[in-house]
Amino acid sequence: MIVVFGSINIDLVARVASIPRPGETVLSPGYEMLFGGKGANQAVAAARALQGTGIEVAMVGRVGDDEFGRAAVGNLQANGVAVGCVAAAREPTGCAFIAVDERGENAITVASGANMALRAGDLAHRPGRGDVLVLQMEVPFAEALSAAREASAAGAVVIWNLAPAPASFSREDLSALLDATTILVVNEHEASAAAGALGEAASDAAAAAAAVSLCHDRTVILTSGAAGARVYAGGTCSFHAPAPAVEVVDTTGAGDTFVGVLAAMSAEGMDLPRSVELACRAASLACGRSGAQAGMPSRAELGAMTMPA
Repeated sequence: MIVVFGSINIDLVARVASIPRPGETVLSPGYEMLFGGKGANQAVAAARALQGTGIEVAMVGRVGDDEFGRAAVGNLQANGVAVGCVAAAREPTGCAFIAVDERGENAITVASGANMALRAGDLAHRPGRGDVLVLQMEVPFAEALSAAREASAAGAVVIWNLAPAPASFSREDLSALLDATTILVVNEHEASAAAGALGEAASDAAAAAAAVSLCHDRTVILTSGAAGARVYAGGTCSFHAPAPAVEVVDTTGAGDTFVGVLAAMSAEGMDLPRSVELACRAASLACGRSGAQAGMPSRAELGAMTMPA
């Protein structure tokens, strides 16, 4: 079973010629309302990759008692995600405001809303041996850490995506996170932020990921967009997975696709290098379509790849 403890949002997406700079206003001909939130995105990506396997993906999150919240829950159900641990909060459903430029790059502002009401006690199913717990950084850190510690102690695989990277994160907080984590997934910016929080000097993202993996003897996966992903253990890179070339339409949700598929393959018992390869391919496919969840591939679309027996 995969349990995703995290955020649920509605995304409002506007396409622009260029992402606005501070103090600048740009015009867009319109906008789309899409389903998002890093937690919900990762749950959907995992569920699509596990279609027909019988492995359950459950979402643990909070939404508002509003139309956005009801639509978000319905969308999770439609994608095969169990929603018994999605509760209503007094705050409105989280909302993300996303500008996507002509190259497919994006800038995102997130209004957290109900996501900040999520509590570790909302976990009805306590992940244990054979389960995978997935976490991000869009819900209260103390609650996510409590959930991770319990799952780790029970023998579950804990995959923590350090996204978005906190503006200020203490060495103590990051050390506690790493102690409760099996696999840390970071992009280049997040790797540098993690190394900085630990007081480790790093010349680039690769050096930062290596330093973090050595510091707490944890597996760190560094994602680098078109350059693919690298796995670090004990301070060295043990594996590199390339990213297939695609015509980029929208990078929104690519990182979440990577994490969700990584968790799915882990739940199926696939070894880490192959899991990372498939996650890279899935993330690349996601970049070829608009929207965080709309671009996430189904298991059928990943059918050309060798799945575990």
